[in-house]
Amino acid sequence: MSLFAIKPLESILAQAGDAEHSLKRTLGPFSLVALGIGAVIGAGIFTLTGQAAGDHAGPAIVLSFIIAAIGCGFAGLCYSEFATMIPIAGSAYTYAYATMGELMAWIIGWDLVMEYAIGAATVSVGWSGHVLDLMSRFGVAIPPRLAASPFEMVRLADGTSVHGIANIPALLIIIVISFILVGGIKESATVNSIIVVLKVSVVIFFILIGWAYMNPANHTPFIPANTGSWGHFGWSGVLRGSGVIFFAYIGFDAVSTAAQEASKPKRDMPIGIIGSLVVCTILFVLYAYVLTGVVNYKDFMDPRYHAAPITAALARMPYPILSIAMDMAIIAGLTSVMLVMLLGQSRVFYSMSRDGLLPRVFSDIHPKFRTPWRSNLLMMCFVGVFSALVPISILGEMTSIGTLFAFVIVCIGIMVMRRTRPDVPRAFKTPLVPLVPILGILFNFLMIFALGVANWLRLFIWLAIGLAIYFGYSRYHSKLGAVLSEKPAPSLGD
Repeated sequence: MSLFAIKPLESILAQAGDAEHSLKRTLGPFSLVALGIGAVIGAGIFTLTGQAAGDHAGPAIVLSFIIAAIGCGFAGLCYSEFATMIPIAGSAYTYAYATMGELMAWIIGWDLVMEYAIGAATVSVGWSGHVLDLMSRFGVAIPPRLAASPFEMVRLADGTSVHGIANIPALLIIIVISFILVGGIKESATVNSIIVVLKVSVVIFFILIGWAYMNPANHTPFIPANTGSWGHFGWSGVLRGSGVIFFAYIGFDAVSTAAQEASKPKRDMPIGIIGSLVVCTILFVLYAYVLTGVVNYKDFMDPRYHAAPITAALARMPYPILSIAMDMAIIAGLTSVMLVMLLGQSRVFYSMSRDGLLPRVFSDIHPKFRTPWRSNLLMMCFVGVFSALVPISILGEMTSIGTLFAFVIVCIGIMVMRRTRPDVPRAFKTPLVPLVPILGILFNFLMIFALGVANWLRLFIWLAIGLAIYFGYSRYHSKLGAVLSEKPAPSLGD
């Protein structure tokens, strides 16, 4: 029975008031919008846009961003209602626990590990690519085998091709970001806000400067003809591209994980969630249009530009100093993306640990910094392995399918909660229920379908591992399960 037991909403809200394990409420509306933009601006446009355009959509990557934004918009409205009704750390995990029961909560919490942890690893690889490009401009070279996955081929100076060893720069930045998060949410948010202003300025500057260097021929044909296989150009390529770059839109999802640290969550969470989505969508569409206007989409088929597509565009502009400034700003921008993703991941594990589904170590709060510091350090090790050893193309698509699955669950949860708890006060209400949640489910499932069988298989394997952990550990340590069986509730992590 405990598999489908719903955690009472009153219990969730009361748990948030536990002084000993509570998080510090320091984030206002600007910080929340900045957190969202911090995750969104960078993850997709600075790392995956080139791959999605060169392999799937061509110039129509612009349409891919719009389709992804529509799916995000429906999910974002549902997230906003949940975030004001249940202003607790944990995001979709907490929402599922309150609507669909413990087993579904575990599944979505485990899925969020893929979304945030693998997402941070994806961006760290893109960060590494831009750092190498910047260092090469100053004559500093890192052995290519020390900046590539062992599953990738790199070309040496003598022209031979060999496998990489490990992406060391990607691993190092994950370590640095993790220690920043240990220091405190307010300090992390301040660093993030400064970086967000910088990188939004860079994106706007690139759009303005790049507009003059666009070649109209690069936008013809706008939707390249399909090559005969699903997802390689044509409309199927546009859909596949939307699934790939959907990874970029998890920023507003990360905002919802910080609800327990918002000063006035009922007022500020919708602002942070919807505000960051609107700002980023506008910038994405303009950026993608300029990027594919300056560089022919066929050039993005070159693996060199998969992690750093803007490098190809900057090479076509007669401003060497601009390229250096852009690289520096992009590196800072990608840093803020990793900060937000690792922040979101630790808050999800914090919530799962407090429910007894994970060991106590994940909810231990630092006595001075009031952060889940041990969780941050453990995730540093986990994410670091993926950053060092897995190619960016696999990492990005794993993150996208995890994100889409989470959005589907949140949309379903809104319909369930409207029926089961219509009496709960809602500072923000999703409009046109059930139409909006149903459209969110359909759009997000469409993009899951477009990602292909290989990614479905990775998701199923990941979820199977999670279910093994749940039935081997979590269900026997669940605090809710202990209450339902009328046994003394176990201490956290026993």
